[in-house]
Amino acid sequence: MDKRKTIFAILVFYVIAILFRYLTNKTQILSGLDNTFIRTILQGIGPAIGALTATKLFRIQKTMTLKGNFENHFVPFSIYWLFPIVLITTVAYFTKGTLPIVAIFSILTYGLLEEIGWRGFLKQLLAPLPKFVGILVITILWFIWHLNFDLSSSNLIFFLILLLGSWGIGLVAEKTNSLFAVAAFHSTNNLFSELNLLKSILLVVLLGIWILSIIYRHKFEKLQKYNITEQNKTPSP
Repeated sequence: MDKRKTIFAILVFYVIAILFRYLTNKTQILSGLDNTFIRTILQGIGPAIGALTATKLFRIQKTMTLKGNFENHFVPFSIYWLFPIVLITTVAYFTKGTLPIVAIFSILTYGLLEEIGWRGFLKQLLAPLPKFVGILVITILWFIWHLNFDLSSSNLIFFLILLLGSWGIGLVAEKTNSLFAVAAFHSTNNLFSELNLLKSILLVVLLGIWILSIIYRHKFEKLQKYNITEQNKTPSP
């Protein structure tokens, strides 16, 4: 895709993302909506709507999918969504007597809607740029999208967290190509916004299993490619 088309596509995506963010977070448009799940979804839907609109308008071939590099949708869904839902809900039930399934699912869905835009769309279009430049551009646009411009140390820390997240989640996107995976990593910030000992342990367990699954899959794919290469080298009888 040529540079001019890329710039216009990003512009359309971002204007829509910002517009939805402003309407759902800075106005009273959702004040009469009591359903917490729907309210949460609408507050994060802007990047997804922007990405889908720009993709359709400019006929962009998407590279990231829910399934990604996995054989089917169930594998990444079970690792990155079903597992944390079961783990966190089980711990919450035995420690607090609660079943926060809907809350966890809404956070994961919120993360997915954002990631359809930031990694599923924007990262793809910025791929021709030097890697750090692409990460920095995503971070700046991501930061502005939150519409929080207070000149404070907490906001600076938040920017640095987004910069680290843009790098880390970007790596997950490159390794898995799965929106389920990047949404899960994205959602850890909201799932564990306030840490204590128990939540810290849960976070370490989740990240550990997710990272190990990515490493295992990467090695498995390399082994498959090696076996295919060796088979091609073997002369036919």
